[in-house]
Amino acid sequence: MSILVRIPTPLQKLTGGVGEVQVEADSVQALIGALEQAHPGLRERLVAEDGNLRRFVNLYVNEEDVRFLQGLETPLKSGDEVSIVPAIAGGR
Repeated sequence: MSILVRIPTPLQKLTGGVGEVQVEADSVQALIGALEQAHPGLRERLVAEDGNLRRFVNLYVNEEDVRFLQGLETPLKSGDEVSIVPAIAGGR
């Protein structure tokens, strides 16, 4: 069950400069585990100590925010696309 994961530029240093990776996973939680196994350091950038997504990290499965789906328990199927999008804040 191959899932395409889009990696934002700030995290590409952990993937060897690659902007897209393929992983096998049946849930967002499993996807994060697979990413960590293949690219150590990614999990700590995505998940806080309490086990939830970090406040300023958004994960989208096929353009749907996982926070509005089933969070880390959101199921995945072959062909799904997951985008990691760091939130941007600032301005006046």
